[in-house]
Amino acid sequence: MESNRVIKKYLKNYSVGDRWSLVSPATGGVDNVVVIPALAESEHLFEALAALSRNPEEELKRTMVICVVNNRDAGHASPEDIADNQKTLKILRSLIHKKNIKDGISDSAGHRFPEEIGKSPLRLACVDASSPGRELPERFGGVGLARKIGCDLALTLFDYDCDRTKLIFSLDADTLVEENYLYAVRDCFEGETCVASVISFAHRYTEGSKERAAIICYEIFLRYYVMCLEYAGSGYAFHSIGSTMVFTAGGYVSVRGMNRRKAGEDFYFLNKMAKVGTIGKIDTTVVYPSARASERVPFGTGKRVGRFLNGEDEEYLLYDPAVFEVVKAWLFCMSSAGEKGAEEMLCQAKEIHSGLEVFLETQNFREVWPRLVENSGSADRLRKNFNDWFDGFKTLKLINYLTRNGMPPVNMFQALKMLMEAMGEEIPLNVDAREIPSVQDQEKILDYLRNRG
Repeated sequence: MESNRVIKKYLKNYSVGDRWSLVSPATGGVDNVVVIPALAESEHLFEALAALSRNPEEELKRTMVICVVNNRDAGHASPEDIADNQKTLKILRSLIHKKNIKDGISDSAGHRFPEEIGKSPLRLACVDASSPGRELPERFGGVGLARKIGCDLALTLFDYDCDRTKLIFSLDADTLVEENYLYAVRDCFEGETCVASVISFAHRYTEGSKERAAIICYEIFLRYYVMCLEYAGSGYAFHSIGSTMVFTAGGYVSVRGMNRRKAGEDFYFLNKMAKVGTIGKIDTTVVYPSARASERVPFGTGKRVGRFLNGEDEEYLLYDPAVFEVVKAWLFCMSSAGEKGAEEMLCQAKEIHSGLEVFLETQNFREVWPRLVENSGSADRLRKNFNDWFDGFKTLKLINYLTRNGMPPVNMFQALKMLMEAMGEEIPLNVDAREIPSVQDQEKILDYLRNRG
């Protein structure tokens, strides 16, 4: 059970403060809060809310959905985005107050979803981070801060005298959920002691063949990377996609909340959460992110899809599986390091791969390792301290370092074949690893990866 005292301390010292407030109805009896950042999402947000509204009524009654409608000021946000946000806020207010719903959507031709939402027991709240004086600041104005605003306000809604676990669901405005979404997630947290979990996902395919190929290629890359981390024995082998994250209120405050990054906030957040508790995996429901191209953030799904469509880079490449053999050997070596000295560990790293030793030198391993040993009273604590230091971010830095220095990317399907053979599996189709299979065959491969667990 989350401590009210700890929550209050977090809200006092680390929250976004009182610049933004909730527009909401009565807020009692809330155990779940779904946080959805929205920037110019009037065409997608209400379809996502309608999907949520189809969850069972008993779950909806104890769930509040917070839509954080956000943009930076007029000097840094387009007039079109600001106007779209104002339209979204108008509809949301109509839905929240359960009045003038048809008037609220009169300028939104084709929107059948607000009427469906209005007839459901879905509990809605919104945050105006769009209007003059309420915009996001230029320096931190992005999805990380928008998520943080919603999550911090979520903490103020829970009844901490009730011993039910308080859950914060992170969703995106263009992501759809299944009708068992709320129940399936709650059921997993009731049965396990996780601080956070990642829900199974499947990007929605678009009609255009090139767009379809783009998202299939990107999702294979995502799944391959996590499979490689699993093979290497990393404690950070989980997907970091904002619309798949769910976490406890206690876990959230233990890492001082969501970071304010304009992109990659999900990766850095889960990287911290993995150091304070277990990251679970939920496969009893699925979320369906959009496959839209986007230039809003410097990396991620939208950027990668856009890059594919523009033909800017060779996208059918993956990290060489040999890179993860180095990671695997290093993690195994460190699992039984005991109190060996830094020099001895660096010698062992060099035996694994010369690039590993050089990388560790750049990360000040020679100075870090003695401190880790000194601050660890047992072998288990030393392993924990090392894994906190050699975290998901440092692992990625090593992977990129080795890739740049002698272990370049390889053909996507050759890499998949090599990895799956090492894991005792086979690609479901007999494809020529030197060629790019048809989109239909790529889709079959992705379906296999989605279903392998």
